[in-house]
Amino acid sequence: MVEKTLSIIKPDGVRKKVIGEVIRRFEAAGLRVAAMKMASLSRKEAEGFYAVHRERPFFGSLTEFMSSGPVVLMVLKGENAIARNRELMGATDPAKAAPGTIRKDFADSIESNIVHGSDGPDTAAFEIGYFFSAMDIFE
Repeated sequence: MVEKTLSIIKPDGVRKKVIGEVIRRFEAAGLRVAAMKMASLSRKEAEGFYAVHRERPFFGSLTEFMSSGPVVLMVLKGENAIARNRELMGATDPAKAAPGTIRKDFADSIESNIVHGSDGPDTAAFEIGYFFSAMDIFE
């Protein structure tokens, strides 16, 4: 099934200059970039995006990190895009991520883990809509 998912290259990925490599891996795996932009999230924007985690102990440090520098926001499209993206990213904890995944290869910690990807269809719809209008997405 052809799906769309949101992918974010986080501030640490931008700082490490791995934007091109991350996109290359997505494209090599058959995912197509349907929309993309670079942005600097305010703390309030990061808090709105991660509102589902508001009660979690890591919410403050996560939103501070996500507003610490520019991010690359992308809509990826392809067959089983959500699962495929999550497989390419690897486990949230890079120490537990499979060899060859983005997080295993580039991430420093659970929080500074290079990329974000939607975890399901409903989440993807919310997350894509948070950053992109329908007119921004190339079908």
